[in-house]
Amino acid sequence: QSGSSFHVFDQGQFAKEVLPKYFKHNNMASFVRQLNMYGFRKVVHIEQGGLVKPEKDDTEFQHPYFIRGQEHLLENIKRKVTSVSSLKNEDIKVQQDNVTKLLTDIQVMKGKQESMDSKLIAMK
Repeated sequence: QSGSSFHVFDQGQFAKEVLPKYFKHNNMASFVRQLNMYGFRKVVHIEQGGLVKPEKDDTEFQHPYFIRGQEHLLENIKRKVTSVSSLKNEDIKVQQDNVTKLLTDIQVMKGKQESMDSKLIAMK
């Protein structure tokens, strides 16, 4: 093998014997979900223009930073963050500044509105 992926040759045996040693479950689907969360992808082989089902129970996964002999790359394999937790502090600061500017603009507009109202009353 090229060392750029890993195989699970027998999902049933893997789930029953290997997963419980490292996880609180023996569920292959949960393991695959975890792999996906860390950026691993299932390798799908395409031959003669059509998808070919492997004859044996062989599932292959790969990640750009999971390469045999390149242990220093492993630190780049990180869980993907989503939603609010993915906002950087700078982004939050920019958003806070925008909100502050909007509130200031509204205050100025309210002041002008009140001034115009009082002038209109005086003109009546």
